[in-house]
Amino acid sequence: MLSRVAESVFWMNRYIERAENYARFIDVNHQLSLDLNEDFPNQWMPLVYTTGDAEVFEKKYETPTPASVIQFMTFDDENPSSIYNCVQRARENARSIRENISTPMWEVLNEFYLFIKDYRKQYLENPESRGEGLSLGLSEFLSYVRKSCQTFYGTSDSTISHDEVWSFSLLGRFLERADKTTRILDMKYFILLPSIQDVGSTLDLLQWMSLLKSTSAHEMYNRKYKKVHPIEIAEFLVLDPAFPRSIVFCLHEIEESLEKVSGNKEGLPRNLAQDAVTTYLNRLRSENVHSVFDKGLHEYLDDIQIELNRIGSKIVERFFKS
Repeated sequence: MLSRVAESVFWMNRYIERAENYARFIDVNHQLSLDLNEDFPNQWMPLVYTTGDAEVFEKKYETPTPASVIQFMTFDDENPSSIYNCVQRARENARSIRENISTPMWEVLNEFYLFIKDYRKQYLENPESRGEGLSLGLSEFLSYVRKSCQTFYGTSDSTISHDEVWSFSLLGRFLERADKTTRILDMKYFILLPSIQDVGSTLDLLQWMSLLKSTSAHEMYNRKYKKVHPIEIAEFLVLDPAFPRSIVFCLHEIEESLEKVSGNKEGLPRNLAQDAVTTYLNRLRSENVHSVFDKGLHEYLDDIQIELNRIGSKIVERFFKS
C-alpha cells in the first residue's frame, strides 16, 4: 500500500471525526446557553480553547460572542479546523484516493460537502441569525453534520474491505477521537467553571451533564453510575474499556489497527509506534482515577494529550514519510 494512500485515508477520517466533534461541542453549548443567564458570558470562548485555536480566533475576532465563535468553528475558511474546512479537506483526500474507497463512500462525502458549502453561503450572508430563516436552524444543521459523519462511518464499515485501508481509517478516527475527549474533559475542569464556589451548584451539574452529552456519553454513563460525579465522569471517559469514546477504548483500537498495518511476524521487532501505544495503554490501565484527582486532573489530561501527539508523530514517521 502506497504511503500517499495511507496518509490520505488517515487524514480523511481524522477530518470527519473532527467535524463531528465540533458539531457536537457547538450544539451542546448552544443548548446549555439557553439554560443560563447573561451572568455567564464565558460559555463560548472555552470551546475555542478546547480546540487549541484561540490564537487564530483572537487575531480575527475582538470578542467571543456566540455568533463569532459559531462562525469561527463552523464556517471560517481561515480556521483550518472549522467544520467547513474539515469536510472540504476530507473530500479532497477522498478524491485523491478515489480508486481505494467505495462509490457509496464518495457519494456520501461529496453530498455532505456540497450541502455544507451551500449552507455556509447562506449563513455568512447573515451570521447574526444563528441559523434562523435558513434552510435549517443551527441545531438542525449541526444535527445534520453529526448524522452525515455517522453515515460516512456506517457506509465505510459496510462497503469497503476490512484491509489496510480500513485499518488506517480507524487509526485516524480513534486518534482524533481520543484527543477531543481529553480536550472536552479538560475544558470543563480547568476553564469553564467560573469559581470554586460553584462546585456542586446547579451550574456545575448542568456543565457536567453537557460534557457527557458533548461526548455522546450521557445514557451510557447513566447505565453504569447512579449520579453525576466528576471523578466517575473522568473514570468513564478516560478508563472505561467498553465505551467507544473513552481514551482507553480508543488506544486499544489504535493498538489493534497498528498491529494489522505493521504486518509483524512472530519473533520480529515491533515498530516505535506500536511500542508507544502499548506502553502508554498499559500505563493508563494501571491508573486509579482517585489518585489522578489528587495529583491534578488538568495535568493528567495534559499528559495524555502530549502522549497522543507523540503517538501521532510516530505513526507519521513510520508510515507516511518516504
